[in-house]
Amino acid sequence: MDILTASVDEAADMLLAWREDPVVFVRDNFGVEPDAWQARILRAFPTNQRLAMKACKGPGKTCVIAWLCWNFLATRPHPKIAATSITSDNLSDGLWTEMSKWQNQSDYLKEKFQWNKTRISSIDHPETWWMSARTWPKSADTSQQADTLAGLHADYLLFVIDEAGGIPDAVMAAAEAGLATGIETKILIAGNPTHLEGPLYRACTSEKDMWFVIEITSDPDNPERTPRVSIQWARDQIRKYGKDNPWVLVNVFGTFPKTSLNKLLGPEEIDAAMSRHLRVDQYDFAQKRLGCDVARFGDDSTIFFPRQGLAAFKYAEMKGLRTNEIATRLISAKTRWRSELEFIDDTGGYGAGVIDAMVSLHHNPQGINFSAKAQNPRFVNIRAEMHWRMAEWVKKGGALPKCETLKKELLEPHYFFVNNRLQIESKEQIKDRLGFSPDRSDALCLTFAISEQPATINIPGQKQGELKKDYEPYGNEDQQPRQSAGPHSYKAEYDPFNS
Repeated sequence: MDILTASVDEAADMLLAWREDPVVFVRDNFGVEPDAWQARILRAFPTNQRLAMKACKGPGKTCVIAWLCWNFLATRPHPKIAATSITSDNLSDGLWTEMSKWQNQSDYLKEKFQWNKTRISSIDHPETWWMSARTWPKSADTSQQADTLAGLHADYLLFVIDEAGGIPDAVMAAAEAGLATGIETKILIAGNPTHLEGPLYRACTSEKDMWFVIEITSDPDNPERTPRVSIQWARDQIRKYGKDNPWVLVNVFGTFPKTSLNKLLGPEEIDAAMSRHLRVDQYDFAQKRLGCDVARFGDDSTIFFPRQGLAAFKYAEMKGLRTNEIATRLISAKTRWRSELEFIDDTGGYGAGVIDAMVSLHHNPQGINFSAKAQNPRFVNIRAEMHWRMAEWVKKGGALPKCETLKKELLEPHYFFVNNRLQIESKEQIKDRLGFSPDRSDALCLTFAISEQPATINIPGQKQGELKKDYEPYGNEDQQPRQSAGPHSYKAEYDPFNS
């Protein structure tokens, strides 16, 4: 039966059937048969207020969101739908394009609704029956983000959040407020499990009892996998990167990784590094290095960060010093600790003055311009390369001094890809979120400006210039008895500059 030519009573019966079972709506309007997981969430839609889709890459989740939005528009009287995504481009290129695609598959929806780039509205009731696309500027603060979905109330109200993994909490809070009144109010969220925080993560973990959650996988060994993802592609990714690789966990298995996909380190990894005990022979074969992040005046700090192999020691922090005073103190730290390499941030601040002062006193510090070309072409610049090396060092057994401020700094940076090369967000962006400059983590990262080298100072029982390569940091502790903590043993409170 064609609803456009049906009698009033027949049309009403069809609309009721579509409302009670959105699978029927999809079949009648679009002439397609939903996948098994798509049918499950379509049928859950009428009776659940909060619905979440945690998805692998490419299963057709945006398609389902579009079907549900059209179902809500077509079968509820005078509904309002507010849709948003992580960026305006994502919303425009993803969900909004999908809405247009499926409208063009249905004579009924083409007859009843008008689509434009930011709004879909009922032709008969454009002021009270609509769906709107809503975004916020990249520079928006928390209140501006909340305004994206704030203030909406209606008897029939639907909030749609696509790519919800990285959506700010303020946006979700505004949507939740909209559920307080109305006859039928809903929130629909979907995304890839890239973040260990935010609305999607909570919906799948701590708030799971409040949500109807669909988990979508392309795991080649799972009989309920989505058929839209090539099984050969999934097997290739697993073979190439391994089952425990964060990218594979997110994009193939549709599960949360141990650390957010776009963050270098997770809290458990940093806590482990800050609790790690090392024997002397587990690090003393490597060069002693000092990383120096220079600040002259203001709120930022000058940091000297000492590291030797797997051990990073307690850092020194100074404020309000002139460059010649910083140089004098760095030379003193070098002399006390007998460091072999000193790396100074020479990106355009006050580091150049410290370098010049040290050179004039016959020292040879290494100036590092963070925007310089990386040694490995997979990174956009040396800053990204240093951060990556530091994160890998932590994961492979590096030991850090205990410091909550340092932990916050190490947790904050996000990475992304530019033309398939890894980039770290700017220091200014990190500072804006933290409320202070990540001087400590920058100083630590400077010690990774070049690859690890053996100590050139003679060490008893070891050939000069020999770098140990057979050490396994996760070896059995029972077979590696601890050495009592002496002045050169690693311990969190050890200050190498006062030894």
